Amino acid sequence: MKDTVKLDENEKAWVLLFRTFRALERARELEVARFGLSMPEAAVLHALRTAQEPVTPAKLSRWLYREPHTVSGLVNRMEEQGLVKKSKDLEKKNLVRVTLTEKGEQAFQQQWEARIVPQITSYLSKKELDSLKAHLDKLHTRALEIIRDLQPAPYA
Repeated sequence: MKDTVKLDENEKAWVLLFRTFRALERARELEVARFGLSMPEAAVLHALRTAQEPVTPAKLSRWLYREPHTVSGLVNRMEEQGLVKKSKDLEKKNLVRVTLTEKGEQAFQQQWEARIVPQITSYLSKKELDSLKAHLDKLHTRALEIIRDLQPAPYA
């Protein structure tokens, strides 16, 4: 029999964070599935609905931490479903803009109003929630720094 691996405090925190994320993600998956959406589709609808600027597939890719070809395929499928519309940018003809259709707006509103996330996060006090957000922001910033360091150099 192999020896049991002992986790240090950082690894224990990572396991708890991962398990918590997966439980939260699974709850959200089940919620959006009731409206015929996948998690990636719900994420695109959310990004389009809350964006403060015109959205391109490249921006979606960065915001969702997904490869451009993955987001492109997702946007194409969502366009076929009538949830989003792609159109040429009026100023830069080589750019494509992605916008919500009326059907996409309705799908966003349905899943947004279901609101399982607040049911979970409201379990925390305002002080606890503020602290959690601050800690997660620090971890997110550090993860992005590491991603930049590990990412292969762009083509020359």
